[in-house]
Amino acid sequence: MTVDRIVHLVAGLMVLLGLTLAHFVHPYWVALPAFVGLNLAQSGLTNFCPLAFFLKKAGVKAGDCCS
Repeated sequence: MTVDRIVHLVAGLMVLLGLTLAHFVHPYWVALPAFVGLNLAQSGLTNFCPLAFFLKKAGVKAGDCCS
């Protein structure tokens, strides 16, 4: 897997996890998908994604959209 695919996968899973926890555990869990959305918007504006940075440092092959 490449960095961009992992970033998209993790972001999608975090949104789903946050919504599931908000439904079944406590409504404040909506903060998790809100944080993920803000991070995606920030990375779109600044071209810096913290997860992509750490994945590249770990030696994961860079992809097209997050390189």
